[in-house]
Amino acid sequence: MDHAPRSGRQKPHMPPGIKKPASLPLVALLILGAVALAMLLSGQVAGAASRIRYDEFVAQVKAKNVASIELSGDQIQGEFVADVEMPASGAIPARKLKTFQLELNPYLRGGFDDLMRQHDEIRTSTRTPTDGTGFLMGLYLFVPLLLMAAFWTMLRRARDPLGNTGFLGGFAKSPAKRYAADEKQVTFADVAGLEQVKADLQEIVEFLKDPQKFQRLGGRVPKGVLLMGPPGTGKTLLARAVAGEAGVPFFSISGSEFIQMFVGVGASRVRDLFKTAKDAAPAILFIDEIDAVGRVRGAGLGGGHDEREQTLNQILSEMDGFSPAESVIVLAATNRPDVLDPALLRPGRFDRHVTVDRPNQKARRELFKVHTRNVPLAADVNLDRLASGTVGLTGADIRNLVNEAALWATRHDKTAVDSSDFDYARDKVLMGPKREEVLAGREKKMTAYHEAGHALGAWILPGVDKLHKVTIIPRGRALGVTQLVPEEDRMNIGESDLANRLAFILAGRAAEKLVFGEYSAGAENDLVQATRIARKMVAHWGMSERVGPVACASSNEHPFLGRDVYEQREFSERTAQIIDEEVSRILNEAAARATTLLTDQRDKLDRLAAELESREMLDDTEVEEIIGPATPRRGEGTPAAAAARAITPAGG
Repeated sequence: MDHAPRSGRQKPHMPPGIKKPASLPLVALLILGAVALAMLLSGQVAGAASRIRYDEFVAQVKAKNVASIELSGDQIQGEFVADVEMPASGAIPARKLKTFQLELNPYLRGGFDDLMRQHDEIRTSTRTPTDGTGFLMGLYLFVPLLLMAAFWTMLRRARDPLGNTGFLGGFAKSPAKRYAADEKQVTFADVAGLEQVKADLQEIVEFLKDPQKFQRLGGRVPKGVLLMGPPGTGKTLLARAVAGEAGVPFFSISGSEFIQMFVGVGASRVRDLFKTAKDAAPAILFIDEIDAVGRVRGAGLGGGHDEREQTLNQILSEMDGFSPAESVIVLAATNRPDVLDPALLRPGRFDRHVTVDRPNQKARRELFKVHTRNVPLAADVNLDRLASGTVGLTGADIRNLVNEAALWATRHDKTAVDSSDFDYARDKVLMGPKREEVLAGREKKMTAYHEAGHALGAWILPGVDKLHKVTIIPRGRALGVTQLVPEEDRMNIGESDLANRLAFILAGRAAEKLVFGEYSAGAENDLVQATRIARKMVAHWGMSERVGPVACASSNEHPFLGRDVYEQREFSERTAQIIDEEVSRILNEAAARATTLLTDQRDKLDRLAAELESREMLDDTEVEEIIGPATPRRGEGTPAAAAARAITPAGG
């Protein structure tokens, strides 16, 4: 991996023929000196003498073979007149001794003194024994000096512990990955769809290729481009494609990589990253998930002094420091633009904001073409049909779907991936994997009526997405699933269509009450989705006569404190009560409408539930055979809701 050149202090020049003297580190020399001093002060340098037993010593004294002894407390060292052959004893081999050592215990002391008085020919001397005091005094004097020397050495090596030198320098260096211009490139041809986004970024590419072209007329290219959009829409891929198109180095880092355990590391890494990018200019610097360090300042529990805010301040300072002549473009990606600090979004920092939204029908077809380039497809695979049946999926979702289809086909030893494999993969991605549980008896019959109620509501009510498949095979967290597929990319939705959608969502619960006389706990997800839609109708979209055209949504100015910790409401308690009453009214009307619909169509409901209980899964063609053709979709050819993607039920 290439690394950008760095400036640093040069090594001192040595004249030719003169070698730099080799030297041990100061700390090692001091340690060696301490050991030598301890040995000297302790006086415990072992001699060549060997220990003997007291009875062996007595035998040699009586044989007049002891020339001299030296007493030191209970320790005796002596010299034989002639060498003594000592026999082997246990693990000690036979040996010849000239000198010896002997240790007396208190019980032998009297006998030893008597023995010495009887043999006065032995030269005897006495030495005062050491008690270790000198050794301890030496340590007391030497250890502080040793610690001071070690501390001084560390300071020399770490003059700037968070800079580019010193033993902590590795923490301060940016962990950004560099993709050189000569490596395998990603270009706009590798990015399917997103034509408008690529057109917005083309200007950045042209600037990196020819900066003088824009500077000639006084134009200033944006210093930063913020890519905003849901996860999986291709923001990181777009950033690499810009670098690939321009043929410049690409530095990539995640926002969370700036933060480390040491205070100041994040800011130091920012400095190192921007310096490296400037040295490699023209270049692209990409910060993924910038919301990890770019959130609003001053509202966190750490005030303005926490590590994240210092890192953000350094990013702001570095982006201000770019001169027009420095061809470095900062790209950043986030799926939470609402939490970013305003100073980060102002002109001069991230001047241009590019929204990378979910792909439309044409873009999804292009995505399928890209992700199936290396996948052998059977003749019955229709990419247009796949694109139509995957409304709301992102590029990452489509790649995952193609991969699941290929794995399923491989599992069945097929030579090509056919349409049934894609149907299986789509069901798995959209509805979840099948569970091992098998419904039986009353539970199975109640689930069949619940899903039949949903299916009949989608089949008859206008403004509801087209029914694709209904099943009572447990999938994901649901006992049964009614899958709808929008026939078009919808960007808006009307009040009447929302009312029909609410009736469809509550039709499963209504079928349970109509047939069994009670509700089940399986309708929990239906109630959650219906309540969410009804509350948005009243508080967000002004679809209530009592509340009127007023936005009554709760605001949260500091989302990283937690929405339950700090939530600001800009309407009164009375208005909140009216909103609750209106939400309840809308839901009750939708439930009553669903009950009326199922009562009028009871014969179709019974037939559909019976077939569903028997077969466990029905697609749209089988449903048409059972209850006849569906009601024509209302508003065909007109836009309908992106919100519908979020509110289309995925299960029971």
